[in-house]
Amino acid sequence: MSLISTLARLEAVDSGRAQPLATVRHRHLTDRPLVVVPLTTAGEAGAPLGALVGTDRAAPRLLAVAQPRDRDLRFAFLAELAEAVLPHIEAYADAVEPAERSEVDPETGKKVKVEVELCADAAQLIVPSRAGLDFVRLLGRSMRFRRTAEDDPDTPYPAPARVPLLGRWLTHYGERARVPGSSLLLAATDLLNRHWATGQSSLEDQHLGALLAWVDPPAGESGAEAALRAELERDRAGQLVCPPAGPATDPAFDNKLLAPAIERYDRARTALAAAEDGIDADTRLGELSAAEREIRSLLAGVMLPTWDAVWRGLDLLRELPEGARAEDRWTRDRWSFTAHRDRVRAGEPPQPRRDDAVTAAQKLASRETAQAQLDAQEALDDPLVLAGRRLAGEAFVGEVTEVEMAYSESKRPSPRPLVTVRTAERPHLGERTKVYRSLDGKPQTAEFVGYATDATGATGPTDDPESAVGLVLRITDRMGRGKEPAPGSVPEPGDRIAWTLFEHDQRGGPKLPDPEDTPWTHGGPPGADRATGPAEQPDPVTAEDLL
Repeated sequence: MSLISTLARLEAVDSGRAQPLATVRHRHLTDRPLVVVPLTTAGEAGAPLGALVGTDRAAPRLLAVAQPRDRDLRFAFLAELAEAVLPHIEAYADAVEPAERSEVDPETGKKVKVEVELCADAAQLIVPSRAGLDFVRLLGRSMRFRRTAEDDPDTPYPAPARVPLLGRWLTHYGERARVPGSSLLLAATDLLNRHWATGQSSLEDQHLGALLAWVDPPAGESGAEAALRAELERDRAGQLVCPPAGPATDPAFDNKLLAPAIERYDRARTALAAAEDGIDADTRLGELSAAEREIRSLLAGVMLPTWDAVWRGLDLLRELPEGARAEDRWTRDRWSFTAHRDRVRAGEPPQPRRDDAVTAAQKLASRETAQAQLDAQEALDDPLVLAGRRLAGEAFVGEVTEVEMAYSESKRPSPRPLVTVRTAERPHLGERTKVYRSLDGKPQTAEFVGYATDATGATGPTDDPESAVGLVLRITDRMGRGKEPAPGSVPEPGDRIAWTLFEHDQRGGPKLPDPEDTPWTHGGPPGADRATGPAEQPDPVTAEDLL
């Protein structure tokens, strides 16, 4: 946690209201995000109980499983979920725009620009909390390998036709959510926590109701009081007024309301199966329908407060202007969305259960690069975020007081102007340390030469924290190719400029070997284990294994 985040949390405790951590919104929000509020059964991992899905806050679509232990009902729920989610995703797959991409020419080995299609926009999914992200990944993993009757007519318990396709898309969204700065799949709690600091712990911040109580408390009530009430207040029936944001349910709800309702549903279904004539069957069918409606009503009552809270959080976030570089990160999301669309349409197999060594290394490297790039872009977009980097000595703001033209010592001298910047901050500068400033959206590099001599003849920082020092920087690039710097490429006296000690654009890592060239230390070439037998043999049966 940065120093400025700690200060913001202390201020939130003192003021009773969440304090802003940003002045702009650092994540892209589409005009029609698909909000999904999932609910699962306690005690059985991955057993869906219900969900609210939709793009209209006034008309959510309720999906429910009356008996989560019934395989057929669970498959019916997944099929209905596919009908609700896939049309929204596929609606963005056909609207494309021309774009250019660099590819390696197989004949020359050089990179060339080729024109390709890029989806003009992408479908965005919003879940209430971080646990919802994990549930999306779990659903994707459990659905994408399901066999349908079309794939294998002899498969037992065939899945509905669209379920594996939804599993592939949810897996892609779940993996994309691990990339820092991505906005394809977002949790409302993470969005709010990025832009506001509360006076409670990070674990308590995952309760959407308590988090909103700090960000936007009721009139005349502090955030701490409102958050405590959101977490603990119960009605006369002993049920939480603000249920948890899923996918877990409250034990009091499970024991007092849900379990008896499911038991009545089971009894009605058993009675319907034992009906002896048509009149009796009609009566039993009515009882079964009533029991199912009761379960749906209970689930709707639990999920609707969370549904409203998600949309309320989105309203608060839309009040912030979008950061200048958030659109660039959304463009990368659109490239990712387009690439997965192409893989699906090309008939490629679903994502593997476990990545090979090269793919895993590529994912890790890309996420590390994305994290460093996100940190830099947020600081450049937001003065409040930059203030945290300035407190850490990773950036500074100063006024240009003097510019002296100088040139490099080479056969063809290039301009290397010396710029004196006066600042009261104390960045961590050493000899030839590189610093960067944003020039027309691109980074311009300078080197730290030394400290300027002040009026008293002293150089370097003093013991007085408020005293200003002069920093001499040598500009090294982005001044054109002529003997004289291009207009506007060199700072002028009086300019107040923010300089950073971190790079604005991250460089790619070393080139990884092709999958077929994976060394034996990382599992060997794919398929080698199939040629020599399984890499891991089961333990032999011993006498201790038999009763």
